[in-house]
Amino acid sequence: MLIKNAVLETVEHGRIPRGFLQIESGKIVAMGNMEDCPKLDGLDYSGYTLYPGFIDCHCHLGMWEDSLGFEGEDGNEDTDPITPQLDALDAINPMDSCFQEAVSAGVTTVVTGPGSANPIGGHWIALKTVGRRVDTMVVKRNIGMKFALGENPKATYNDKNQTPVTRMATAALIREQLQKAKRYQMDCQRALEDEELDQPEYDAKCEALLPVLERKEKAFFHAHRADDIFTAIRLIREYQLDGVLVHGTDGHLIADLLEEEHLPVITGPMITDRSKPELRNQKIQNPAILAKYQIPTAICTDHPEVPIQYLPLSCGIAIKGGLSREKALQAITIEPARICGLEQRLGSLQVGKDADIVVYPNDTDPFSVYSSPFQVMIDGKFVYEETK
Repeated sequence: MLIKNAVLETVEHGRIPRGFLQIESGKIVAMGNMEDCPKLDGLDYSGYTLYPGFIDCHCHLGMWEDSLGFEGEDGNEDTDPITPQLDALDAINPMDSCFQEAVSAGVTTVVTGPGSANPIGGHWIALKTVGRRVDTMVVKRNIGMKFALGENPKATYNDKNQTPVTRMATAALIREQLQKAKRYQMDCQRALEDEELDQPEYDAKCEALLPVLERKEKAFFHAHRADDIFTAIRLIREYQLDGVLVHGTDGHLIADLLEEEHLPVITGPMITDRSKPELRNQKIQNPAILAKYQIPTAICTDHPEVPIQYLPLSCGIAIKGGLSREKALQAITIEPARICGLEQRLGSLQVGKDADIVVYPNDTDPFSVYSSPFQVMIDGKFVYEETK
């Protein structure tokens, strides 16, 4: 496929006002100014702008199914506070109607997984948003481990009269399991080095945490309140994890301190009420303030907290809060790709990357409540076209 005469919003290398983009086998193989366009037949996209596919790097798409109650809720195994062995791949229903709603809004990749009921919730996964079998949609499996601090674990287990019911216990449980995994790791290594030593008895929880301790898997820490954010940082530093702060609702109050930590923050959801005490400082200026302090900042919906199709609108809200349009676009493209280690494949229009492309008319603002894509491509295939 050869697209001609389009505006190209490359994200990483500025805007090409009149350019071409060539796709083969699901990848971008050539792009640039029209003066350099191959002398081949192509599709004329005069009047249209091409953006890289949007990425929601923190949601629960497919874990909580649309229009269902308990029968479709598979995101929180709240019978045990420590469940690192759980795998999102085994819970996601790609036939959920919200996948199509994601596509219709230009969301071509999501990072999804367990919720925040448990201090350690399980493995997260990166997926494309089109497919009928989840195995074929995977961009990267076990992309991160979900950890949760603050009110959610407290509320979940207080109702069960079970640990943890305090922030102290939540952190203690996380430390305990990470320490067990660290000891398990050492025992496995000793057994490899000494033939007289037996391998330790298989432990699914410890096995699941080995790639986290080895920094092969991200540590996603759910934290809203400032003190919970600093607890997350403390745990990340203690165990030398590849940490990511999720939500960071109080981030704007401590942005100068977070700047020193060099940790990315996935902000959002942007369009909700202050439904619990730890959200009392929620404000739409949060992404703008974090970005001002050079903190890598992405925007998420936390679907179904905010429906996934409102990811671009969430950027519009952040722009209203002072975030530049350039930074807002980056917050749902290249920043989430970098945060999740997917920037070699996703997040910008660039030769060699997946041909995940969102097409808007030139006179349309993707971040407006009135806007919707004209077309959406995933891996170079048209998966959505606007119908009037």
